[in-house]
Amino acid sequence: MRVGHNIRANNANWTFGGDVPATFVDHIRQSVPLYEQGHSLVVELSDFFISASSLTYEIGVSTGELLRKLAEHHAGRPGARWVGLDVEGAMVGQARRHCEAAPNVEILHEDARLFDFEKADLIVSYYTMQFVPPRDRQMLFDKIYQALNWGGAFVLFEKVRAPDARFQDIITTLYNDFKLDQGFSTEEIVMKTRSLKGVLEPFSTKANREMLRRAGFVDHMTVQKYLSFEGFLAIK
Repeated sequence: MRVGHNIRANNANWTFGGDVPATFVDHIRQSVPLYEQGHSLVVELSDFFISASSLTYEIGVSTGELLRKLAEHHAGRPGARWVGLDVEGAMVGQARRHCEAAPNVEILHEDARLFDFEKADLIVSYYTMQFVPPRDRQMLFDKIYQALNWGGAFVLFEKVRAPDARFQDIITTLYNDFKLDQGFSTEEIVMKTRSLKGVLEPFSTKANREMLRRAGFVDHMTVQKYLSFEGFLAIK
């Protein structure tokens, strides 16, 4: 079944592999409100945490768009390093090609749940945690907290659930209207929803904040919010 941009996905079996990387950027820009603005915000936030020798990780680097923007923005800091992690081999290949001219970028075919992080000043997860199985999510939040230097930041962008059923109905309806306005057909919207069953598992704003707190983060706030899409900044 087609879900837009020549991407095919089966029921309850969405994947970032196959032919998805070729058109993923166009697809996600039209699927996620304020997607590009979120990138710009992450880049601007990085100014407060990146020094001349900082290490930054992006968990779920996909095609490398955001990591490349970060590296190019900080090109004047030649000692800074930028490491992207992704479990999908096809995305890793696409990211490596996209970032080959960017300074000090390394793209690794790794699962963040199993990865041995070095100490970092910034860790970014841009609409990735929602695809991590719920049973593993708190463990990964804990690893991120431990990997950060004191004063370092975790920037987390997630699709979130509403606090109750009435609000969820409103948010879902408005999001479907957004996708229709972006040019997706009704069939593509329904097929995409079906493909994400059991794959995309968003938590509520409250649940994400509680995971941050349990990991050890005391200072955290929302930095961007539109319907069910929210960006958090947490500082160690």
